[in-house]
Parts: sequence; structure tokens; C-alpha cells
Amino acid sequence: MLITELQFKDELLKTIIDNAFHCVVVVDINGIITYLNQAYCDFIKVDQQESVGRHVTDVIENTRMHIVARTGKEEIADLQFIEGNYMIADRLPIRQAGKVVGAVGTVTFRDTEEWRTMNSHIKNLLTELEYYRSVQEENTGAKYSLHDIVGSSSEVKVLKERIKKVAASDVSVLIRGESGTGKELFAHSIHQLSERSNKPFIKVNCGAIPEHLLESELFGYEEGAFTGAKRGGKLGKFQLADGGTIFLDEIGDMPLHMQVKLLRVLQDREVEAVGSVRPVKVDVRVIAATNKPLEKMVEEQRFREDLFYRINVIQVNIPPLRDRPEDIKELSRHFLAKINKRSGRRILGLQEDVAGLFDSHNWPGNARELENVIEAAVHLCHGERITKDALPDYLKEVSVLSLGKRSLKEIMEETEKRVLQAALREHHGDRLKTAKTLGIGKTSLYDKLKKYGVE
Repeated sequence: MLITELQFKDELLKTIIDNAFHCVVVVDINGIITYLNQAYCDFIKVDQQESVGRHVTDVIENTRMHIVARTGKEEIADLQFIEGNYMIADRLPIRQAGKVVGAVGTVTFRDTEEWRTMNSHIKNLLTELEYYRSVQEENTGAKYSLHDIVGSSSEVKVLKERIKKVAASDVSVLIRGESGTGKELFAHSIHQLSERSNKPFIKVNCGAIPEHLLESELFGYEEGAFTGAKRGGKLGKFQLADGGTIFLDEIGDMPLHMQVKLLRVLQDREVEAVGSVRPVKVDVRVIAATNKPLEKMVEEQRFREDLFYRINVIQVNIPPLRDRPEDIKELSRHFLAKINKRSGRRILGLQEDVAGLFDSHNWPGNARELENVIEAAVHLCHGERITKDALPDYLKEVSVLSLGKRSLKEIMEETEKRVLQAALREHHGDRLKTAKTLGIGKTSLYDKLKKYGVE
């Protein structure tokens, strides 16, 4: 049989690729392997014929080929850990008539002393970097940086730029935003970008500490100050934060008598431990956060006006998720990757109808609610994508209101009733948490529940 010129060229090309120093893999748009060269098979110890037709993640560890095939975004010179070594991987989408139909990937593999030296160097650098990260976190308490804040909306970009400017100074910052918007992440970021980044970052949740313990927690106590006092006394959060930053979360929940003592500390830059007669100087930057209307609380004399102005030197307002819907997809991908890694699942994304539901939902719990919804859905879904039946019931309900002949008041009341029901479901009937999430008082919540007959 005569071998045609085309067959000869195909066979020649296959022979060259199979015996190349580079590992080569080709996948279709669904991440199924359509070709794997012999060099790659030898490296990862798999059979070439058995590998073709399988999903790439079942054959190659830590691969991202299926992601490139899906997104159409190339990835050049990416580090990939395979068979105990860090390799350099290039991944390129394959297009036909302008449409992505798959992806081709190459991994640099040369069994030379030079490669082994470089690989060893990379491992050493990554190990060293991880060590310094863990030491930094252990010493300072700050876990997050500006890079951990996910979102590419104009609102988030403006906010990040503001954080960079604010961080350099030493003034007090008040972070405001609804529950679940990520106020703590911004507080960490301010500290990490400041001159105090190598000093402690101490967080205090003013609403979580019992009122009778708050003073000793903040300012410490001397030995014998009260029954049960620890031998040798105890340093307070302000003393522990000396030289660094103290983050006063939920400052709107601080009782009035403690507000007076906090104001004195901020004015005099010194603290007096419980049972002590001698104040101690502290050098602390204060970042406070709240989801409460402090101005209204000042009017109602539930928050001191002088303290408000003391902590509100620079204000950072974090917009709710409903005001930046373009961040929902990016946050969804981020949370999905995080939950996949933690749970060991391999969920590739959201079905289109689920993405549509996410875009139309009001997200009263903001990014925290979105993460909780995705985490629950990951454990409940059966395929590779999150489907509608894996979502909580309240998300599946029709959110479009039929106007009919109803008045504006009737429409608003129906909307308020639905929000109350959704918030109660989210917090499993916990009314205190529901009131906190909605930014209303407990009495106000009970009145509304009674009004609408919500149980």
C-alpha cells in the first residue's frame, strides 16, 4: 500500500511530538483528553491509549487545562506540581472559526542537572515564603491583605485605592458596611499596608464579650483585682496591641460606660488596668467597624458623640453586594475554588439558571451569605455544576412582584415580609441574629414579625 504524502506528514509530526522533550496534552472544550504525547505518558506513568477519552483531572495532577478550555484564557509559564516536581506549564486555548473548541498544554521536562537545580531552588523559595507568611501571621495576627479582597467592580477598585492612601497614615479609621461585606478583611489590609505591619494586629469583637468582662479584656487587670483574677495579672488587648493596630469590631454594641473609658484611652494614649493605680502608655492605631447607624445612635444618646468623632477621622464605606452585582460571578468562582479545595470535591461552576438567580437575588447577608449558599450547594449537588435543586428554598422562590392594582404601600409591605422570612430562614429562626443582619433593633423586629404574622 502506498503511503500518501499527507499520511507521511501526520505520522512524522506524531513521531516528533511523541519523542519531544516537552510533555504535550490536548483536551476538548469539556476537558476530555484527545491527545497525550508519549513523553507525558512516560513522565506520569500512564498508558497513552487508556488516557485518551478520560477527563484531564483524572490523569494529570494539579492541571488547569479544563479551565483554560472553558474560559479561553491562556496561561503562560505557570508553576505546576507534578510527580513531586515543580514544572513550567503553558496552556493555550484552541480556536476554530473564532470559537474556543479546546486547549493545548505543554510542560517543560528535561532530565538535566540544570532543571533539577532550578526545581530545587523553586521548592526552597516557596518553602521559605510559606515560613515567613506563617511567622508573620503568628507574630502579628493579621491574616489577610488587599489581594484577598475579591472583586473587580468600579466600587471595589475605588475602595482599594482609598485603602492604600488611608493605610500610610496613622489616623483612626471607621469601616462601615452591612453584615457580611468583609469589614474585617479591609481592617487587616489597612494594617498590612501600614508602617505597623510587623507589629501586632489585635481584634476585639465588642458585641461578643460579656459586658462585665469587657473592661478587663480591653485594659487588663492586676493580680488580686477581683475574685478569680489570674496570678500575675493579665495584659489587656490594648497592651497586647502596643506598637501595632487594634481592631474594634461591632463598636456600636459597646455599652455607654465603656465608651467613656475607651474615649479616655484614645485621648490620653494610656490605659489603666483593673486594680491598678498607675496608667501605662500605649502606642496603638485604632480601626473600628460597625453595621449600625452611629449618627442615629448619637441622637438617641446610645453612642457618645465625642467618641464617634474620635474614631471617625477617616471613614471607609463598603457597598453591599446588591450595589455591585458584577462582583457576584467573581466571588462565586473564588468561593467555589476555596470550598472545592477544602472539601475535596470537583465542582466546575454554576448552571446558567443558577447564575441568573444569583444575579437577581438581593443578598441581604452579602458575601458571607453567598459563600454559605455555595458551600451548601457543593455538598448537595450531584454533577460537576451547581444546579438549582441544590440551592436553599428561599433562593428558588420567584422574586418578581406582580404589580396588579396594589398600592405602593402594599408592594413595599410584601417585599418587607419576604425579606424578613428570608433572613429568618438564613439564621435558622434566630431572631437576635436576624435583627443584627437587617440592622434593626430586636423590638422593631418583633413588631414587624407580629404585623406580618411571620413565625
